[in-house]
Amino acid sequence: MNCNTTHYRANSSSVPGDPTDGLDGLAIGAVGIAAGTYTIFVYVAGHIKIADYLRITYVSGSGEVAVFTGAVVGAAMGFLWFNCHPAQVFMGDVGSLGLGGAIGIVAVIAKQELLLVVVGGLFVLEALSVMIQVGSYRLRGKRVFRMAPLHHHFELAGWTETQVVVRFWILAVVFALAGLGTLKLR
Repeated sequence: MNCNTTHYRANSSSVPGDPTDGLDGLAIGAVGIAAGTYTIFVYVAGHIKIADYLRITYVSGSGEVAVFTGAVVGAAMGFLWFNCHPAQVFMGDVGSLGLGGAIGIVAVIAKQELLLVVVGGLFVLEALSVMIQVGSYRLRGKRVFRMAPLHHHFELAGWTETQVVVRFWILAVVFALAGLGTLKLR
């Protein structure tokens, strides 16, 4: 694979994580779910018998990346302890962009880049809501959402911060399960 292609895929996976980091615990919970999902993908891709059974591309040595993604899951849980509402620490751009890029690189290593759109569906929804809002306002002068990214729209609709975060985590789990479901659908 071309180095520019890999760079593009990693960069395009880091940017959608940034708008998600707007409520206490939202981004890190979704990152932990996506990293846990990719822990399974890299392990399966690195195990020749399982990869052959599931008919996915075997990638020699990619199972070792499961240690890294497992560490990301553990770090996410530890960070979430202090980042849940009301947050005592904040992630910021350095964390959200770095973790998004890390998941993108893991997806490239596992040769499961296309599934990143499914597994990271929450990040995609948040980024799309911003693009739709900006595009609509520039072209029509009207807003589609009360506020972008999408989680702020639901806050203005009357949901509490905790309701938004937990419901978006549920969406992230559904997207992750949909991604895992593709393992046997090939």
